[in-house]
Amino acid sequence: QVQLLESGGGLVQAGASLRLSCAASERTFGNYIMGWFRQAPGKEREFVAVINLNGRVTSYAGPVKGRFTISRDNAENTMYLQMNSLKPEDTGVYYCAAATFYTISLRQYNYWGQGTQVTVSS
Repeated sequence: QVQLLESGGGLVQAGASLRLSCAASERTFGNYIMGWFRQAPGKEREFVAVINLNGRVTSYAGPVKGRFTISRDNAENTMYLQMNSLKPEDTGVYYCAAATFYTISLRQYNYWGQGTQVTVSS
């Protein structure tokens, strides 16, 4: 079972940048598709970005495309989310998750981290 731990969240002003990290407990990290999701207060959890096994294929949700970049380092068992030009609507708890195939559907992800809070003030 893969254990995931997010870090890097915080309180920033609009326009700032943050980099989230997701550290995995196992060397089999490289066998999993990895995704980022977020949940704003009072809203359902939503897809943010996904990356394939070797990091060469990525997909993004429309609201973050061009501002966020997902990446992974399989040697370090770690995934990242670089978030630039942050907006107040990016506020929420950000979760990383692992799946066995490439998908943006949160229901298909088998393992989840505990989440890290990102708050963007206007």
